[in-house]
Parts: sequence; C-alpha cells; structure tokens
Amino acid sequence: MKRWWMLALGVNAHAGVTLGLFGLPLVMPEIQRHFGVSLPVAGIIANAAAFGILTALVAWGALADRHGERVVLGTGVGLAAVLFGAAALVESAWAVAALLALAGAAGSAAMVGGGRIVLRWFRPPERGVAMGVRQVSFTLGMAVGAFTLPPVAAAYGLTGVLLVCAGVSLLAAVLAAIFLTEPPHEVAGQGAAPVGSPYRQPALWRVHATSALHVVPQIVVSTYGVTCLVELYGWDAVSAGRLFGVAAIGGAAVRVAAGRWSDRVGLRMRPLLLITFANLVVLLLLVAATLTRTWPGPVMLALAAVMTVAGNGLAYLAAGELAGPAWAGRVLGTHNTVQNTVSLAATPLAGVLMESAGFWAGFAAGLACTLLSVPVVPWRGERAGRG
Repeated sequence: MKRWWMLALGVNAHAGVTLGLFGLPLVMPEIQRHFGVSLPVAGIIANAAAFGILTALVAWGALADRHGERVVLGTGVGLAAVLFGAAALVESAWAVAALLALAGAAGSAAMVGGGRIVLRWFRPPERGVAMGVRQVSFTLGMAVGAFTLPPVAAAYGLTGVLLVCAGVSLLAAVLAAIFLTEPPHEVAGQGAAPVGSPYRQPALWRVHATSALHVVPQIVVSTYGVTCLVELYGWDAVSAGRLFGVAAIGGAAVRVAAGRWSDRVGLRMRPLLLITFANLVVLLLLVAATLTRTWPGPVMLALAAVMTVAGNGLAYLAAGELAGPAWAGRVLGTHNTVQNTVSLAATPLAGVLMESAGFWAGFAAGLACTLLSVPVVPWRGERAGRG
C-alpha cells in the first residue's frame, strides 16, 4: 500500500506544477490581451516553460539516480513555485517568458522523479497501471487548470493566474519534501541493469522517436484548441476551457486503461500501435471538420485532446524498462527532453501555419506526424513481460 502513497505524492507534485508549465495555453486569449501580441507570440509565451524544461531534464534525471525523488521533487517544484510568483510581479512580456522558462527548468524535476517512482516501487505486472496513474498527473493538472485558470483570468487577469500556479506548486513541493521515502532494496533493485549504455538498443531510439512524432498533434491541440473554439466556432473562453477540462478527465481515464491493457497482454508497443491507428482516424475527422467549419469540430477537438495523450505512458514506461534501474532517470530525462524539444519547435510553427492557412492546417500537420510514426513504433519482436 505504501507504494501507492509514494505514487500519489509524485502525481500530486507533477499535477501541481503542470498548471504553470503546461496550463497557460488555456488562457491564450488573456495572454494576447494582456501583452497585445499576435497568436504565434502568445503561443511562445504560453509555452515558454518548454525552453527551460528541455535544458534541465537530463540533469534532474542524473540527480534523481544519485539522490532519489525526495530531494529532486522538493527542490525543483519548490523553486518553480517561487519563479511563478516572480513572473506575476513583472509586466514585460519577455521578462515573464524568461521567468517561465526558468520555472520550466526547475519544475521539470517532477517529470523525471514521478516516472522513477513507478520503476523503483512497482513490479513489472503492475507498472502499466501505475504508469497510467502517474501519467494522470499531467491530465489532472490540465483538468484543474481548464476549470480554474480561465475563470481566474477573467476575474484577476494573468497576474492572478500566475499566483494560483505558484501556490499550487508550493503546496505540492512541501508535501513531496516531507513525505517521500526510498523504496525497500528488494523492490528498488529488481531487474538487471543493462551492461553499459542502454542506447546500444535500437528499440530505445525508436521509442524516443515515436514519442517525438506523437507529441506534435498533442501540443497543437492543447495549445490552440481553446483559441480554435473561440475564434472559429464562437465559443466563450470559459466554456472552451471547461470542454478541455472534461477532455482532460477523459484523457486521464484512457491513460490508466491503456496501462491496464498493456499489463494484461504484457506488451507496451503493440497497444501503442493500435492507439496510433485510432488517433489517425480522430485527427482526420478533426481536419475535415475544421476545414469545412462544420459542427463536428468541437467534438473532434475534445476527442483529439483525449486520444493524443492516451499512449504517452506506454512509451514513457517502455523507455524506462529498456533503460534499467541504473539509467532510468537519465533515459526518462532524455525521453522528455526529446518531446519538449519537438514541442518547442512545433508550437510557433503551428501558430504561423494556422494564421496563414487556418486552424485545419495545424491539425493536418499533427495528422501527418502521427502517420509518419506508424513504421517507427518498435512493436516487432517485443517480448511479453519484459521489464
């Protein structure tokens, strides 16, 4: 039972800091109004945390491999809270973006530490569900953000939003620093560590590449979905945020279900391949609906917000299992660094594409990346029960 309590602390830390690291696109209209900037520039500000995240993940992973999750989560998430608070006190758009980037570097500790909790506290037959629960931290944070940040922005502006992000992150950091502990040796040391670098395995490179391609539709939908509903379909920002809040809850349920499915079959990549095929259908319908501005668009946006995150936990878990316990922190840090590098590049490019050709074009780019990922998923030769 203690392992689930440890997992809950990791989920809480990641969910808390997610509001500030990834939730700001939910208030994109307020960011545009507050700073008087275009959609692509607002997208860069809203996703500025990604600049810091991609610089720090591997370092946090190495620190976690050496000192454990308690130090990493308490320090990183706590520092992120201070930086969110500082961002609330300045007015310059680029100063806010710089502080958010620093907060991303600090708060990314939760992205590595939470994954190591699963690998070190849980045995292989339980890891799919446990990683699904751990991945709920992102969708939980986004759900809370979707229901709270747009109303806060409407009432108190961007300053209020950033102060809420600071308070939630600070509470999560304190809980992690006080209550997280190390697992028993017989659990933490299970599984043979690979001899030398795990990157001698081609499958690990392909897992990273698969996630890099899959993150494009995810970031396009999560960053510009609310704006699409407001500008293309005439929704108000609060209602659009609530729709994405419901979608985030659905995404959390689907991630846990995908993890349970992978545990039952003893495989990670074959379920991910089938989820990829489902995403192709959803994204194709989304492109068609937004191109023609027809009523299925909002439904497909919500469904895409659910399905594009469904396979994240499977790829993340596969990377950790291929790494082995001695390399888990560094490999998971690298995995997230790859994802965030692609996210950082895709966000402004998708914004420019959408401004020049329409929202459908950005979603079409996500569809193309999903299609390209199909032959990359390393499902052939995967052995049941590995890990």
